[in-house]
Amino acid sequence: MNSQTIQVRNPATLEKITELAVASRGEVAGAVERGRQAQTLWQQSHFSERARLLYRLRDLLLDEGDKLGDILTAETGRPRAEVYGNELFYLCSAIGTWAKKAEEYLRPTRLKPHFPLVKAKKVISSYSPRGVIGIISPWNFPLTMTLGEALPALMAGNAVIIKPSELTPLSAIFGAELAVKAGFPEHLLQVVVGYGDTGAALVDHADMIAFTGSVETGKRVMKQAAERLIPVSLELGGKDPMIVLKDADLDRAAGACVWGALMNSGQICTSIERVYVEAPVYQKFVDQVVEKVRAIRQGQSDAEVDLGSLTSEAQLKSIAAQVDEAVAHGAKALTGGKRNPTLPGFYYQPTVLVDVDHSMAIMTEETFGPVIPIMKVKDAEEALQMANDSRYGLSSSLFARDKALAEQFAERLQSGAVCINDSLVNFIIPDAPMGGRKDSGFGYRHGAEGIRKFCHQKTIVIDRFGLKEEFPWYPATKKKEHQVRHLLNLLCHSGWRHKLRALKGLMTS
Repeated sequence: MNSQTIQVRNPATLEKITELAVASRGEVAGAVERGRQAQTLWQQSHFSERARLLYRLRDLLLDEGDKLGDILTAETGRPRAEVYGNELFYLCSAIGTWAKKAEEYLRPTRLKPHFPLVKAKKVISSYSPRGVIGIISPWNFPLTMTLGEALPALMAGNAVIIKPSELTPLSAIFGAELAVKAGFPEHLLQVVVGYGDTGAALVDHADMIAFTGSVETGKRVMKQAAERLIPVSLELGGKDPMIVLKDADLDRAAGACVWGALMNSGQICTSIERVYVEAPVYQKFVDQVVEKVRAIRQGQSDAEVDLGSLTSEAQLKSIAAQVDEAVAHGAKALTGGKRNPTLPGFYYQPTVLVDVDHSMAIMTEETFGPVIPIMKVKDAEEALQMANDSRYGLSSSLFARDKALAEQFAERLQSGAVCINDSLVNFIIPDAPMGGRKDSGFGYRHGAEGIRKFCHQKTIVIDRFGLKEEFPWYPATKKKEHQVRHLLNLLCHSGWRHKLRALKGLMTS
């Protein structure tokens, strides 16, 4: 019997919320087995029935909005308005998307062979569920990254086991309880609570792992999954750049920058974490950003505030170390630059840094905090070069009035998504695929790719004419050999003389 427990604390007040038992390896294995049994029946349900239950779940999420707000603000330290405007907003949008589009995305497709010699075959590509999907999720969006990731897996006919972060497990537990209340079969969606060992046990038993988190942990998950040859999707870190060209609407750019960098205290994989501004508009842009950041209200969720606390003390120390290192090497903090001394929890002041460069970790390593480092560049090409000078490639933002030029630059940015004259918005469009490049991982959430990853893809080839035998079948003969050579020349060779000789060869063979 595993007696280890997890203490869940409010990072804004440091008060203990509750204590939960850690799931042992045996308990994880048991959860997966129960999930398998539930899944065998679930996969036989029609998309319309699955959609009906999703809509029922959405109604319950809205009905239980107050309780949902209580749980999320308590375990994350975020403002209540942010919980509704981001987590609940996203889930409502995602449920509508998957309920309406899952059947379309997974409908069997008739394929038409290109090569004439196989046109007589009927070819179908179809999708079937993998079985039990393990979701290992981070703490920054404890409902979006758990229940939100489970939605397409469930709509595809799978069972789901969620291992939430040990810092924020309560939202996932509440989401699973609402799913049962909505009518989803028992054990189809389960939550196992624990640390890294619990996640490792899930990798040892599930049929696929969807992991969101750090690069280092993602590599360990992938290595372990390779031992069983199960698929993984990895959404890892980001160091997302923002480029401001000299013709940009600076009012909009500054507002998008502050929002895109500070929302959820900067604890988002797609947060704006470094900004490159063309020299002619650099100072004006910096002044506008500083003015907006100084107006940010930071505090506890029961007050009317814009910014809450960080989720962990470890994250607070990591952010402080990056800022301190940058300042020690010549950067200047125009706002913030230290822990907020007036609040009891893990609060770091919203910070604007200038005089930064790529010798500093603040410009090259993921910060995951409320810090905006801004760098002056001489022109658009240098901005593009600096933006691509990163081991990450998750998302990016580009501001320019010349939209044609902006789209050209967007194609050259080495990231999975680009927002032009906007920030963060790509994540809240579940119709559009989202994934990373480089160390930001691989695999997609959202769109057709975001549900098909939870499926086996199968090709079915059907003989249409019922001949007694096919041309390539045994026995092999010289005549067949010559006929194949002539056919290939006739069908594939670009020279007309070769085609003419091939046709004559077929007529005489």
